[in-house]
Amino acid sequence: MTARLDYGWRLFATGMSFVVFGVCGMLFSLVAYPLARLWPHAASRQRGVTTLIHWFFRALVATLQRVGVMELDVEGVARLRASGASIVVANHPTYLDVVVLLSLVPSACCVVKNAHWGNPCFWGIVRAASYVSNADPVEFVADCARQLAAGHTMIIFPEGTRSPAPNRMHAFSRGFAYIALSAGAPILPVLMNCDPPAFTKEMRWYDVPPRPFRISVNVLAPVGIERLDLQNEPPALAARSVTHAIETHITQHLFEYGFFKTGN
Repeated sequence: MTARLDYGWRLFATGMSFVVFGVCGMLFSLVAYPLARLWPHAASRQRGVTTLIHWFFRALVATLQRVGVMELDVEGVARLRASGASIVVANHPTYLDVVVLLSLVPSACCVVKNAHWGNPCFWGIVRAASYVSNADPVEFVADCARQLAAGHTMIIFPEGTRSPAPNRMHAFSRGFAYIALSAGAPILPVLMNCDPPAFTKEMRWYDVPPRPFRISVNVLAPVGIERLDLQNEPPALAARSVTHAIETHITQHLFEYGFFKTGN
């Protein structure tokens, strides 16, 4: 009986969290975004909006922990906050990955799928925060380089969508590598894991696991482009080399940390 009550509470709390998230997103788009557009200085406006998003997601993550829906384990968070203008490259097992990372970084810029720019809950947020769309590959690289030059941390999930299974990743796209080569910014690999799986590609919001899920975030040491032996390769070949190196690096550590299991 206790187990059923616990499950029912977590299902209710999860649903309410999504409702609050959606309502707050729409209110931001309808109220805060038009007000933010009145602020004359674009750089300070972006800083203010991204800081507001950081604190909102920080409060959301804290609430999910307090009501018993999730647990959070973070290792190496100081690297996220002390890395300066860097490119955070993470695997993407669950829907909450971006929420957790934005809750850990005070002022960050995200790459957002073009489909979200028309989403009624997100359109005002992504515009006010000057997030980057992945619609045009050339503009995408240039926009990210500008954000890095302004001192923002870029958060990128090179899989492009959530991982296909708990023990697998989609092949990494090369966008982050072109950005690193263009801007000369270090790459900060981040490992994400969710146990038991929740909010995966195959699951719906109401597919609540039998116990609170634990999201683990492990921030690895930054990787500078100069550490990779590119041997004056042309841009396309260099981007492919960087992508392969970082994908291999992250995959290897996912196995070492026990997030991926051998033989599955």
